[in-house]
Amino acid sequence: MKILKYFINFVKILKKYGLNYTIKKIITFFKKKLDNKLSNCLYISRKEKIFQKNKIFNKKIKISIITPLFNTPKKYLKEMINSVLAQTYNNWELCLVDGSDDKYSYLENICKKYSKKDNRIKYKKLIKNEGISENSNRAIEISTGDYIGLLDHDDILHPSALFYIMQEICNKDADFIFTDEATFNNNNKYIVSKHFKPDYAIDTLRSNNYICHFLIFSRKIMEVAGVFRSEYDGSQDHNLVLRYTSIASKIIHISKLLYFWRSHDSSVASNINTKKYAIEAGINAVNDNISKHGINAKVESTVIYPTLYRIYYEIINNPYISIIIYTKDNIINLKRCIKSIINKTTYKNYEIIIVDNNSTDENILNYYLSLKNYENIRIIFSENKVLTYSEGYNFGVKFSKGEQLIFLSNNIELISHNWIEEMLMYSQREDIGIVGIKIYNTNNTIKHAGIVTEFNNIAFYTYNGQNKNTIGYMGNLHYTQNKSAVTSACMMIKKKTFIDINQFDINIKYIFNDIDLCFKTRKAGYLIVWTPFAEAYYYVSESIESDTQKLELFYKQDTAFLKEKWKNELESGDPYYNSNFSFINPGYSYK
Repeated sequence: MKILKYFINFVKILKKYGLNYTIKKIITFFKKKLDNKLSNCLYISRKEKIFQKNKIFNKKIKISIITPLFNTPKKYLKEMINSVLAQTYNNWELCLVDGSDDKYSYLENICKKYSKKDNRIKYKKLIKNEGISENSNRAIEISTGDYIGLLDHDDILHPSALFYIMQEICNKDADFIFTDEATFNNNNKYIVSKHFKPDYAIDTLRSNNYICHFLIFSRKIMEVAGVFRSEYDGSQDHNLVLRYTSIASKIIHISKLLYFWRSHDSSVASNINTKKYAIEAGINAVNDNISKHGINAKVESTVIYPTLYRIYYEIINNPYISIIIYTKDNIINLKRCIKSIINKTTYKNYEIIIVDNNSTDENILNYYLSLKNYENIRIIFSENKVLTYSEGYNFGVKFSKGEQLIFLSNNIELISHNWIEEMLMYSQREDIGIVGIKIYNTNNTIKHAGIVTEFNNIAFYTYNGQNKNTIGYMGNLHYTQNKSAVTSACMMIKKKTFIDINQFDINIKYIFNDIDLCFKTRKAGYLIVWTPFAEAYYYVSESIESDTQKLELFYKQDTAFLKEKWKNELESGDPYYNSNFSFINPGYSYK
C-alpha cells in the first residue's frame, strides 16, 4: 500500500512540475529514507574504525556504562550489549544489574554468557526490584570507572560514542558530557525523530530535560553531588542532571547522534503517559533545583506537553520599571502601543518615556498634550538632533528612574496582561542579563521567537512567518529558554547592567544594535532569556530614517562593523542552535 501511495504522489508531481523536478524529488526522497535508516546512522567506515581503535589518548580513562535491567526482551538486551561491544574505544566496562521478575530468568543466562566471553561486562542479579534509581545505584556500586555513562536497557549506542566522549575528556578536561540522540521505530528500524540539542542552558534545562542521553559524567562529580534519588523515579535523570551541571567545571555538548532510543509500546520515548508519575517527579526535580538556588517559584506542566515546564518566579520588591519608546511621527502606531500598555498591563509600578526624534506631524504633537494627564508618562524631545535607534534609546535612559528598563518599539501592541511580570521574573535574577518575548505579525504568523546568530548574515529570526500556533521543534516555541540574542522590539534589562556594558553602541546606525547589546551582555557573564509567555503584535511601519539609499548604506556598514567586532563569537557558532540545523530556513530544519 505504501509503495502504491508513493507512486501515485510522484505521478501527480510529474504531471504538475515536469520530469526534472520529479527526478530531484525522488532522489531527495530516497536519500532521506537512507539517511533515516538506523543501520546507516550507526555506520562507520572501516578506515575510520581502524583510526579510532588505534588512537592513543593522553589520559587513561575507564568509562563505566550503567544499565539497570528490568523485564528486558531478549532481542533488546542483545542489541544493547552488542552496541557496547562495538565501541571503537575499548577501555570501558558495562555494569548490568537485574531487577527483573522471575519469569525473565533468561536474562541472567544471556548476561553471564556475555561476561564469560568479555570480562568488561559485569552482571549482578538483585534480590528484589528497588525501582529505577536504586537499581541504577546498585550498578554504580559495582562500577570502577573514572567516568560513568547512562544507557537504558533497550537502547543502542553509536560505535564511536565513547571515542568522541574521550576526545572531549582529553582535549577539554570535560567532566560532564552529553550528545545528540535519535528515536527509532522498533518495528522497521527507521529513525522517527532526531534530537539536535543546544549547548548547556540552565533555563532551557529547567523547562525541559533536553540533555537526557547520552550522558557521561566524572566520578568526582558524583561523589560530591550524590547518586540517584528514588523520590524522583521517572524523572531521576532530570534531577541528576540539574544537580550535576550546577557543580560541573566543564560541560561539553557533542553535536552528533550517538544515542538511539527504541520506541515501543511501553517506552517513555513512545508515550510519556505510560509513566504518569514521571510528570510529577519532573516538576519536583525542577522545583528542588530552583529552591536550592534560593529562589521561590511555582512549577507546572505546560499545556503543550506534560514534561515541558512553565515556571512562575516570585517577584521581589516590586521594582520600578522604565519603558522607553523611541518614535517619530506615526501617531497610529504610537497611540496603539501606548493604549495597549495602559489598558492591559497588570503591573502598576512603571513609567513610560517617549523619546521623540523631531516629529513634525501636528496630530502627534497634540497627542503628546493629551498624555500630560498621566503622571507616569513623559515625552523627551531630541532637541533638534537627529538620533539613530541606539542614540535614541541611550538618550531616553538618561531620564529614566527605573531599576529595570524595557526597550519597546512604537509599533508593538501588547497582548499579554502580565507581560511585565513574565519578563521581570527572569530579569530580576542576578545571572540574567536580557529578557525577550514572543512577537507575532498582524496576520498571526511569528515575527520574533529568539534570534540565531551566525557569521554570514549576522542573525536570523527563528520561525519567522510560520503560524503563531506552531509547536516548534520538540515543542520549543512553548517553553522559556536561553538564546544568543533577542529583539529590542521588546526587551528588558537591568539599568545597572545596561550602564555597565556601555549601553547601545552608537556606531551601529540602523540594525543589529540589539544583537550587539546581547553579545556584550553575554560577554559580561549574563544569560539571555526568551519567554513565549509574554506576547505582542508587531505592526509594519516606516523606518525613522526614510532615505532608502542611506538605509542600504547603514545596513552594509552595520553588518561589516559587527563582523569585525564579534568575529570570533560569530564564527564559533551559536551555542543555543545546533550546527546540524540549517542557517537558511527560518525554523529548526535539518541541513
